[in-house]
Amino acid sequence: MSIRPGAPPGAPPGDGTGHQRATESAPRRSGVHRAWFVAAAVVSALIAAAGFRSSTGALIEPLEATFGWSRTTTSGAVTVNLVLFGVTAPFAAALMDRFGIRRVLSVALVLVSLGSGLTIWMTAPWQLWILWGLLVGVGTGAMALVLGSIVANRWFQTRRGLVTGVFSAASSTGQLVFLPAIATLAEGPGWRYAAGLTSVAALALVPIIVGVVRDWPADVGVPPYGSDAIVEPPARHTGRGSSPAARAIQVLREAGPVPAFWVLAGTFFVCGWSTNGLIGTHFIPAAHDHGMPAKTAASLLALIGIFDILGTVASGWLTDRVDPRLLLAVYYALRGLSLLVVPAVLGPDVQPSLFLFIVFYGLDWVATVPPTMALCRIHFGLERSSVVFGWVFASHMVGAGIAAAYAGWMRESTGDYFAAWLTAGGLCVLAAAACYVMPRRREPIG
Repeated sequence: MSIRPGAPPGAPPGDGTGHQRATESAPRRSGVHRAWFVAAAVVSALIAAAGFRSSTGALIEPLEATFGWSRTTTSGAVTVNLVLFGVTAPFAAALMDRFGIRRVLSVALVLVSLGSGLTIWMTAPWQLWILWGLLVGVGTGAMALVLGSIVANRWFQTRRGLVTGVFSAASSTGQLVFLPAIATLAEGPGWRYAAGLTSVAALALVPIIVGVVRDWPADVGVPPYGSDAIVEPPARHTGRGSSPAARAIQVLREAGPVPAFWVLAGTFFVCGWSTNGLIGTHFIPAAHDHGMPAKTAASLLALIGIFDILGTVASGWLTDRVDPRLLLAVYYALRGLSLLVVPAVLGPDVQPSLFLFIVFYGLDWVATVPPTMALCRIHFGLERSSVVFGWVFASHMVGAGIAAAYAGWMRESTGDYFAAWLTAGGLCVLAAAACYVMPRRREPIG
C-alpha cells in the first residue's frame, strides 16, 4: 500500500505498488475519529452474527421436542454450522480484500436472514442442515473475528490490542447474551418466533453497515487512528491467480512451513473445542440433565458473556504490554483446570461454586483472541495477518464443530457429559504447554 499526506476525500488512489513511502503529516482533525464509528458498526455486526450462529444451542431441545429428532441429528447440524462458520473466515478475508468490507458484510447478513427465516417452514433434518448449517454458517462466518482483525489492521495504527479485545468481546458476548431471550421465545411462543426474530434482526443491520462502514480510512480522506499519514489501499489485482480463493490458499501455503502457524492453529482448535463447541452448544442441555431449567442455564451463559467483556478487553490491554505467548499459556492452563470441576458444580440450583465457575469462565472465554491475533501479526506481518488469522480461526471452529458432535455422541452413548468435560480439560492443558514452548520472534510487527 502507498501513503500520501492529507489527501482530500475522493482523491485518486496511489501507485498500488504495495510499498510505503515517506510523506508529510496529514492535517490534524478535531472531534471523534471516523475509525471509532466504523468500529462501533463492526461491533454491532459481530454481536449480531455471534448471536445468530449460537442460537441453535438454545433451540436443540425445542427442535427435538417438535420433530422427534435425536441429539446426534441436531448436534450434527450444529457441527455443520460451526465448521462452515470457521472455514469461511479465511476466504471471507480474501473476499473483503477483493470486493470490500461493506459488500461482503451486506451479502452475509442477507444470507443469515434467509437461512433463519426459511427455518420456520422446515420439516426434515436435511433442511435444518442446509438452512442453519450452510446458509447461517457461511453468512456468520463472513462476519467472524477475522472481520475484526481486518478493521483493526486497516483503521488503527495504535490501540490495536485494545480494539481487537473489544471486537473479540463483542463476538463472544453475542454468542451468549441473546440466549435468554431466544430460550424464552422457544419456551413461550415457540422456536419459530425466535427464528423469525433472528431473520428480521439480520436484515435490519444492512442499512447500518452500508451507511457507516468504509473499506479504508483513505476512502473518507483520513489517516488510520494514531497515524498522521493517509494510507492508500493496495491496488486490486484482477489477473490470473488473483481470486479470493487463490489468495487464501497462497497465504496458507506460505504460512504452512512456519511452526508458529501450527501452534496457533492447534491451540485455537482447542479454544473452539472448549468454548463454542462444548460450553456454547451443550451447557444448556447438560445443566438440564442436572435438573436446572433451560431458562436459568441460558441466563448463566449470558452472564458468561457479560464477564467476557471485561476479560477480553483486559486481555487486549495486556497484549499491548505482555508477551502474548505467556498470556496464552496462562489462559489455557486455567481454563483446562476449571473444566475438570464442571460435573461437580452442576445441579438444579445455582450454588456459589457454579457461580464462581461462570465468573471465571466468562473472564477467560475468548481472552485468547487478542494475543493470538498479535502473534499472527508478529510472525506473518501486517498485510498477511488477517488471512492467516482467518485460517487459525477456521481451526478454532473445526474444533468447535468436532466438540459439538463428540459431546452429543458421548451424551447419547453414556447418558451424561462427564467424558466431554474431561476431554476438554485435558486438551486445554496440552494447549497451555504448546504456547509456553512456542519460539519467540524478535522482529517488530509489520
